[in-house]
Amino acid sequence: MIRDDILGSLPVRTAVPSLERALDEHGCAVLCAPPGTGKTTLVPLALAGLLGGARLGDGLLGGGPAGPVPGDAPVRRVIVAEPRRIAARAAARRMAWLLGERTGERVGFTVRGERVVGRATVVEVVTTGVLLQRLQRDPELAGVDVVILDECHERHLDADTVAAFLLDVRATLRPELRLVAASATTDAAGWARLLGDAPLVTARDVAYPVEVVWAPPGSPVRPPHGMRVDPALLTHVASVVRRALAERDGDLLCFLPGVGEIGRVAGQLGDVDAEVLQVHGRAPAAVQDAVLAGSGGAGGSAGATGPAGAAASVGAAGAADARPLGRRRVVLATAVAESSLTVPGVRIVVDAGLAREPRTDHARGLGALTTVRVSQAGAAQRAGRAGREAPGTVYRCWTEAEDTRLTRFPSPEIKVADLTAFALQAACWGDPSADGLALLDPPPAGAMAAARSVLTAIGAVDEAGRATDRGVRMSRLGLHPRLARALLDGAAEVGARRAAEVVALLSEEPPREYGDDLTAAWRTARRGGDGYATRWRQEVRRLAAAAETGRPDAQRDPDAQPAPDTRRNPPSAPAGDGSGFDDAVAGLVTAFAFPERVARARGEGAFLMVSGTGAEPGQGSGLRGARWLAVAVADRPAHSASARVRLAAVIDEDTARAAAGHLRVAGEEVRWEDGEVVARRVERLGAVDLAVRPLKRPDPALVRGALLDGLGRHGLGLLRWTRDARGLRERLAFLHREVGGPWPDVSDAALLSRTDDWLEPELSRARRRSDLERIDAGQALRRLMPWATGDAARLDELAPERLEVPSGSRIRVEYGGPQPVLAVKLQELFGLAETPRVAGVPVLVHLLSPAGRPAAVTADLASFWRDGYRSVRAELRGRYPRHPWPEDPTAAVATRRTNNRR
Repeated sequence: MIRDDILGSLPVRTAVPSLERALDEHGCAVLCAPPGTGKTTLVPLALAGLLGGARLGDGLLGGGPAGPVPGDAPVRRVIVAEPRRIAARAAARRMAWLLGERTGERVGFTVRGERVVGRATVVEVVTTGVLLQRLQRDPELAGVDVVILDECHERHLDADTVAAFLLDVRATLRPELRLVAASATTDAAGWARLLGDAPLVTARDVAYPVEVVWAPPGSPVRPPHGMRVDPALLTHVASVVRRALAERDGDLLCFLPGVGEIGRVAGQLGDVDAEVLQVHGRAPAAVQDAVLAGSGGAGGSAGATGPAGAAASVGAAGAADARPLGRRRVVLATAVAESSLTVPGVRIVVDAGLAREPRTDHARGLGALTTVRVSQAGAAQRAGRAGREAPGTVYRCWTEAEDTRLTRFPSPEIKVADLTAFALQAACWGDPSADGLALLDPPPAGAMAAARSVLTAIGAVDEAGRATDRGVRMSRLGLHPRLARALLDGAAEVGARRAAEVVALLSEEPPREYGDDLTAAWRTARRGGDGYATRWRQEVRRLAAAAETGRPDAQRDPDAQPAPDTRRNPPSAPAGDGSGFDDAVAGLVTAFAFPERVARARGEGAFLMVSGTGAEPGQGSGLRGARWLAVAVADRPAHSASARVRLAAVIDEDTARAAAGHLRVAGEEVRWEDGEVVARRVERLGAVDLAVRPLKRPDPALVRGALLDGLGRHGLGLLRWTRDARGLRERLAFLHREVGGPWPDVSDAALLSRTDDWLEPELSRARRRSDLERIDAGQALRRLMPWATGDAARLDELAPERLEVPSGSRIRVEYGGPQPVLAVKLQELFGLAETPRVAGVPVLVHLLSPAGRPAAVTADLASFWRDGYRSVRAELRGRYPRHPWPEDPTAAVATRRTNNRR
């Protein structure tokens, strides 16, 4: 039986008629419906015609047994795309339960490695990754009438890509294909524009009021960096959970950034009088079902699955209120519970204020999730979970002042994530640059260039960026292109089954308790009985089948025998426990996936990856004694020069050479290093030196280039600069600034850009740093003077090295500052009425005492004689009585002597 009472209570029902009209008129629509209103469950059933001819706007639903749909309600095939596997399963199970059926009848789901559909399936819930694969194989989506992109506000990369591909399909192949972008937020104007100014349909929100309690830590906690969260914050979150349970009634939902933090907080709540449950992508299906079913379940008719997997709450008048009272629950969840899932019975939310976002260091090839502050939109979504069924409370573990500084929305993945998989999908779609795709945000140019570099190296695209046959096959494996390369090349070397086992480990990082040694983690997964080992075995079967047949969605019997070894010449396992063979296989496959992360030891537990990045396993790790590593997982802690190795396999040099062969270079190398020219014959894997031998007769051109590099790094001070040479350079710089052409620019940048004009032939004869130090810079600079025009002869006229003053002395002029400086004893200028000039520029006169100490500075000598001399005379006359100090200096005779000597 269709559960009319529950469907009739979902707030989104009033928006369905408007959504139908929008699709009839425009073909596209944007549906804005808050979490828990039924957009994920009721809307697909209504658009598919599975609810009969009911008038949803009036809240009336056609009852009757689940069976053929009345003739006035045409059946349409609907695909619902969810960003997460847990949400896809939950949505399908919930819709099937609402129809009174089992999953796989008229409602089914497909996620990676699991497909539950039947011949009668009309509504199929898939992950966006699965839909992406289908579009590549069948761009027309034959037989599909409506596609719903759920949770599009989260801006996952796959969802953005699917939307762009679907818009292409509508524009060129299937204009009748209907497209709905469903968002849990009201900020959907961008999606409406992207869908060709599609109508915006909004469902009313019947959420109850939520009280906000600010609960910041009592003492400062360290901000998150990388994957690390201060343990003090987690302890505080646990204490806030206890406080909330004591102050409020109902079940509690606590948001934490990741699986590790959930486990640590759960460990601190062992003494609370409540059932502590964990919701995340790695949680066993039974646990997920228990969480989503509520404290006592909602019951169901015979043959129904029950509401396990509910993707929308049933409302205040629904089954949630009717369930029997049981023990209170504390649900610790990641962001998956923000909008994709609704946990019934929740009246309290505790928000740690953190989230995880992907980040990639494109220059070093390191990508990982990083912990960030939650956005204002995310915090609002989380708080709303407390008010779905009744008034609730949210405890926020930060201050109200901090709340105003949070970013408005999370960063779109396309702006921050690794784009290698996206670039391959775009290439297979026929648009390698992605310029023709309708995207809300264009992909960053640097990230796309890095992605194309990786794809070219693994043979997925050609030099023009077009997908190769190998690249098309990689794109259909349901793996990151790096892992697809490892599976294909690894299967040829070690067999499909073994390659699949290692790649399955790489595709989902093993739990921390498995350790950082990939081979040891492999053995643990083989014999393990935990949730991770179960998922790993399932993925191994899928990948082994895909490697053998080229069909990524090949379904295998769970009890089937392992895939046979398809290697042409499989190596035999060594005698004993085979540990050495496992090391070799794990290392080779990992190195195929991440060749730029092959690393060689450089002492004291430190390694250098071929990408040039330092890496270091943790203290006490058995990996620290290895000679070579293939690093599978690494991140860079804040303010650290080296990456932290979290998962790696031991390899040997032969494996490193085989996997990273495209990074191998060999030849003569002459470069500037540590302040000297170094000439050697080298063989190198990226930044790692394999063999180095001195080069006795290096190419002179390479030596010259190295010397120029040294001059660029250390400056022209490597040449021999006498006082006269420095003076000449300053004079030339002055004339270039004040007179202009034809006087040359003698700045460092200008001189380094035209070394051929002034440093030859000495530079080409030089072989080492000491040769540079013997080059007379002053003599070389004279080559740049304007000899051809005859202006060089005017150097001493325009910028004389010395000026003769009234005493007869010839005083050096300093040209190093913004204005020429003449430092002269005051008495030597008696009788000089005006300031001396060079090239029309008045010099800055530094007037000195008889002892040569500064007395006054002036650029206007006449003004000084008239206004400033009297006070200076009074001071100096007392100090130096034996020297002449006339009252009228302009009429006095200049002298260098005392009165007696005069």
